[in-house]
Amino acid sequence: MMSNIIDGKQVSLEIRDSLTEEVKKLQKQDIQPGLAVVIVGSDPASQTYVRAKAKACNNIGIYSEVYELPEEITEQQLLEKIDELNSDMRIHGILVQLPLPKDINEQAVIERISADKDVDGFHILNAGKLLVGQDSYLPCTPAGCIELIKRTGETLEGKHVVVIGRSNIVGKPVALLSLYENATVTICHSRTQNLAEIVKQGDIVIAAVGRPKMITADMVKDGAIVIDVGINRVDGKLVGDVDFEQVKDKASFITPVPGGVGPMTITMLLQNTIVACKKSV
Repeated sequence: MMSNIIDGKQVSLEIRDSLTEEVKKLQKQDIQPGLAVVIVGSDPASQTYVRAKAKACNNIGIYSEVYELPEEITEQQLLEKIDELNSDMRIHGILVQLPLPKDINEQAVIERISADKDVDGFHILNAGKLLVGQDSYLPCTPAGCIELIKRTGETLEGKHVVVIGRSNIVGKPVALLSLYENATVTICHSRTQNLAEIVKQGDIVIAAVGRPKMITADMVKDGAIVIDVGINRVDGKLVGDVDFEQVKDKASFITPVPGGVGPMTITMLLQNTIVACKKSV
């Protein structure tokens, strides 16, 4: 079976075009959406992500500020910076780039961000709202995954979605979002027995474990939709959690790495920032 590659870059561009129009409408009302991105230290991968987010903001007309803080900063100093951004009327969304230095409590930092400006969807209030089905900021990567599945023209309703990974950032929320689309959901993790047998039952497979090429062709049933969230560097190249070359001819739709889920994560961040802006007016 020849696979259809889900082009995350193209889908992102289409969504960003519509977001650009939304920003223009707000600007005509003298309203400017604003995003603050805070990065601590000089991790090259984090710096790359931050630059990409700032560029994406500028491209669609969102005001953006990047705060590069030294690795030696104390947790209290970082919390004070977040307090400052919480009260800044120009800023509608705050994102703290993870990971943080080991001596800083990530959860304390995330929870210091105002829930109204938590465009990552990580604050405990927004996570709780997601759990009970209330309106909240959707975590960006999971929301991007669901959008890519919908763009295939297939529905999640009634499908068996197998999620591999149970992180708070991707695994759990993407399972919830699938559930809200009326899918039947199975979550697999490091203690799952008979992993290959369970994954092969999936009409839709979402891999988010951070292990390169873990999902092989014999684990995927013919015609499954495969969403690869993994980003792993192997021999200087980026590869996903799915063995793309093996699986692409077996799946009906599959996301590549890079160029699949990654662009969607930033696009969903932009969308959340615009929503936050509208809510603040």
